Amino acid sequence: MPRYVLAQINTTVGALESNAEKILAALEDAASLKPDLVIFPEMTLAGYPPEDLLLKPGFYRAAADVMAELTPKIKIPSLVGYPSRTQSGEHHNTAALIADGQVVTTYNKCLLPNYAVFDEKRYFKEGQTALNIETGATKTGVVICEDAWEDYGPSADSAAAGAQVIACLSASPFHHGKEESRFDTFKRLCSKNNVYFLYCNLVGGQDELIFDGASFVMSPTGEILTKAKSFEEELLVFDLPEQEKRPAKSPSRPVKNIRMQFTEESKPAIEIKPAVEKHPLADVYGGLVLGVRDYVRKNGFTGVIIGLSGGIDSALTAAIAVDALGSENVFGVTMPSRYSSGETKDDARILAENLGIRFETLPIEAPFAEFNKLLTPIYKDADPKKDPENLTDQNIQARIRAVYLMALSNKYGLLLLNTSNKSESAVGYGTLYGDMAGGYAAIKDVLKTDVWKLSYYVNELHGREVIPVSTIVRVPSAELREDQEDRQSLPDYPVLDPILELFVEQDLTYPEIIERGHDAETVRKIIRMVDRSEFKRRQSVIGPRVTPKAFGKDRRLPLTNRFIQK
Repeated sequence: MPRYVLAQINTTVGALESNAEKILAALEDAASLKPDLVIFPEMTLAGYPPEDLLLKPGFYRAAADVMAELTPKIKIPSLVGYPSRTQSGEHHNTAALIADGQVVTTYNKCLLPNYAVFDEKRYFKEGQTALNIETGATKTGVVICEDAWEDYGPSADSAAAGAQVIACLSASPFHHGKEESRFDTFKRLCSKNNVYFLYCNLVGGQDELIFDGASFVMSPTGEILTKAKSFEEELLVFDLPEQEKRPAKSPSRPVKNIRMQFTEESKPAIEIKPAVEKHPLADVYGGLVLGVRDYVRKNGFTGVIIGLSGGIDSALTAAIAVDALGSENVFGVTMPSRYSSGETKDDARILAENLGIRFETLPIEAPFAEFNKLLTPIYKDADPKKDPENLTDQNIQARIRAVYLMALSNKYGLLLLNTSNKSESAVGYGTLYGDMAGGYAAIKDVLKTDVWKLSYYVNELHGREVIPVSTIVRVPSAELREDQEDRQSLPDYPVLDPILELFVEQDLTYPEIIERGHDAETVRKIIRMVDRSEFKRRQSVIGPRVTPKAFGKDRRLPLTNRFIQK
C-alpha cells in the first residue's frame, strides 16, 4: 500500500534558496512517516507566480543552479515544481521526480492557463507527454494544476495508460467559492477516469493573490477522504488502498512510464483528518488575514500603521491586521477634523483598546486652516461652478491625514495599510493621495455590505465585542463636511453592491442588469461612475483578491475609453 505525503508549504516568489530550504525542512518532517512519494505544490522552487522574472534568462540559470544543489539532498521520492529551460531555449512549467539524490524524470505542464490572473502562455511552452510513475501494482499519473481542470487533459491520458491515482501539483489562487468549484471539477475527473486524486495546493500570499492550500485526497466516487487546513502549512498523509492493475487503453497523448523501487516496509500509523464544517465567512476572513501577514512579512516590514476613523472600514482593517501580525505590531492613529463626531472619536479609541494596539491622536484642524489661509488668495479667480460641493476642502483634509500617516510610516518603518473597500473603489469614492494612500489595502476586494458581515464575524470569532457594534450600525460617512453621509453621493450600499457584483464581477451588460430587477436609472448612474473611475483604480493600492474578479490583475481596462454601456 503506497503512502503519499502532500507537502502544503508557503513559498516566496524568487526566494530560490529559502524555498529550497523549505522543501528540505518538509522532507525532514515527512521522513518519519516513511512516504513512498512526497508531492509539493506547483513551482515549488520559484514561488508562484514569478511573472516577468520568467523573461529573465538569469532567473532560469539561478533556478537550475539551486536545483543542482538541492537534488543530491533529496532522498525520498519527491515531485518538485520549478521553471526549466531546455538547451534549445524552450521554457516550461516543470515537475521533477527526484529520488536518491537524482532527477529520475521530468514532466512539463501540458495545459497553460491564460485567463483571469494567469498569463502562462506568455512564459511557457506546452508539454506534450503525460507521465505515469509505477510503484509495484500502482501507477500514479502526474499533472500540474490546469492539467486537471480540463476533461481532455493529461490526467485522462495517464488513466488510459493504467494510472489508478492522479497526483496534482497546484498553485490555485483562492477566491470565495473556489473550494466548491475545485470539488465539482475534480469529482468529474475522478468519476470519468475512475481514479483517486491527490491535490497538493500552494499556501500563502503573493501580492494580490492568496493561495489557500486546502489540499485533499478524493476517491474515485468523488468523496473527500482527507483534507489539509486552509491558509496554513501542513503535511497531509494518505495510504492508498490496495489496487489492481488496469488494462491500458489508447491515450491521446504519449505517456511516459517510469518504474520506481517500492518496498513494503512497516509504516507508522496515521490519523486521517476529515473535512470539517466552517463558518461561511471563515475562508474569506482567513484569506484576508493571510494576505496581509504574508505581504507585510515577505516584504520585510515589522508591522503596520492604520488611520482609525471610528468607521467600519478602518475597524475591520485593524482587526485583520491584529489577527495577522499581533497587536504589538499594529499602530492606530485617529485624525479628527472639525467635522468628526464625538461618537466616531470614541469608537476609534474603544476599538484600539479592544485590540490592544498603540493608539495616538493627531487632529488635522491646524494644518487644514493653514492650507486654507495660504490657498484662499489664489482661489479668487476660480469659477465656483467647477467645484460646487467644495471637494477641494474635503480632499485637502484627506491628504493631510495621508501626510501624517506616511510620516509615521517612514519614521517607524511601518507599512501603511489602506482601508478602502471595493464599493468605494468601484465608484471612485475616494481621494487620490489621500484616503487612497498606502502600501497594501486589506479590504480592497470586499464590498461594503460584506464589510458589515465580516465585522460581525470578527466579534463572533473572538467571542467578544472587538469591533464596537455602534461602529457597525452607524450610517457610513466620510466626515469631511457638515452632516455628510455616503448615501448623499452614492446609492445605499445594499442597492449599490448587488449591481457592482453583476457589472464588475460577472461582466453583465446594462440591459442584463435591468432584467435582474434593478432600477434602470440607478444602474446607468452606477455604470457611469465605475467607468469614469478607472484612472483612480489604476493608481490605487494593491490588496488581496477574495472574489472571482478583483480590480487589478483580473480586470484591465483602458483609462482613455469612450465605450458606453448600453
